[in-house]
Amino acid sequence: MKVIICGAGQVGWQIARHLSGERNDVTVVDNNADLVRRATDTLDVQGIAGHASYPDVLDRAGARDADMIIAATHSDEVNMVTCQVAHSVFAVPRKIARLRAQSYLTAIYSDLYRREHMPIDVVISPEREVAKAALRRLAAPVAFDTETFLEGQGQLMGIVLEEDCPVLNTPLRQLTDLFSTLRAIVVGVRREGRLFAPEAGDQLFQGDQVYVFSHKDDTGRTLEIFGKANKRQDRVVILGGGNVGLAVATALESRTERIRAKVIEKNRACAEHAADALERTIVLHGDGMNADLLAEANIDRADAILCVTDDDKTNLLAAVRAKSAGCRMAICLINDPTLVGLMGPLDIDAYINPRQTTVSSILRHIRHGRVRNIYSIGDAEAEVIEAQVLSTSPISGKLVRDTDFPEGVLLGGILKDGKYVKPTGSTRIEEGDVIALFAMAADVPEVERLLQVSIDFF
Repeated sequence: MKVIICGAGQVGWQIARHLSGERNDVTVVDNNADLVRRATDTLDVQGIAGHASYPDVLDRAGARDADMIIAATHSDEVNMVTCQVAHSVFAVPRKIARLRAQSYLTAIYSDLYRREHMPIDVVISPEREVAKAALRRLAAPVAFDTETFLEGQGQLMGIVLEEDCPVLNTPLRQLTDLFSTLRAIVVGVRREGRLFAPEAGDQLFQGDQVYVFSHKDDTGRTLEIFGKANKRQDRVVILGGGNVGLAVATALESRTERIRAKVIEKNRACAEHAADALERTIVLHGDGMNADLLAEANIDRADAILCVTDDDKTNLLAAVRAKSAGCRMAICLINDPTLVGLMGPLDIDAYINPRQTTVSSILRHIRHGRVRNIYSIGDAEAEVIEAQVLSTSPISGKLVRDTDFPEGVLLGGILKDGKYVKPTGSTRIEEGDVIALFAMAADVPEVERLLQVSIDFF
């Protein structure tokens, strides 16, 4: 597949890294020559320095025979014009654009993206993706990472094992015997900074970060087995009343169970806009770093603080101050991945990386074949892939134990005729099944071969 990626920032670079590693023909375009050089020096890609929306630049990038263009520059308008030029001049079949401004995303204006107007096949909103991730974190507060699969029946959770975890030093195959009715599988383990897919004889140790795939109804029991108590969040303080904070507060208001939320916003105009948009949520105008304002928000009684301003350091420091004042849990929005290592020392419970959520969302739309969902783990180290099994797939009709999965791949869950099944060695994978796989990045091409997903690109 020939792909042009416009924008060589963190999102564009990560997408290029994924696609070039899977033997696609990738060209990166950016008006910053240094970013283009970084991409061509570190990845197996071609690079063009220039404005992505200019027809001559896209022509030099190979748009005449490109299968897809991904517009992920920092400008919404450049991304939109790039897709228009790609369609009108070069007839590129598939166009994906990252758009931030909420006005472009309002449902009543959705006709804007029809082929006869502004032809964009898929619109990705980083703010909406981050808001969804924040709500998932609040739903499973003791998990540092979480995502849903298999029509909402499967749940991926990242859990840090502490010294009071009841199953430390226990081989995974023994866990299966001890909890035979538990629909949960450990699919990934990060130990001393290295992520791997565990084998049945592997044990779990204190400090491990484990990724567990379970049925949604078994998440509470799964967390208990790994030494975690999942408490419902009744009182939430949101630091930041911009697009992300407002989206989260609006979603919390729409829930049937009553959640008391308060929003703190430093910018007066933004605070007034949030107050007008929200019905039951209290909006406080002021600096979230101010101890008196946090006290006014009753931070000592809050179950969680969600720090989603556009400044990483403000998010980190406000979270630390909130926890020291008695808040039970802190979740931070972190753009700079080098700050993630501070989460433990600062006692911050979970973080959201907007680039990671955006990358996962884009990958979901560019995978071959019947891929329904995809979630990028860590620094693009692994993926959880949800896909439908085709009749032409090499794994169709085989038992799990007879399937030649690579060492870095584990099957997390299966949906058979709409019913969730925990896979065992004797489970037969059949045509039409929807499966969720954990795959290390190096094994993703082999997973695509096993799923026979290279038959149809889109």
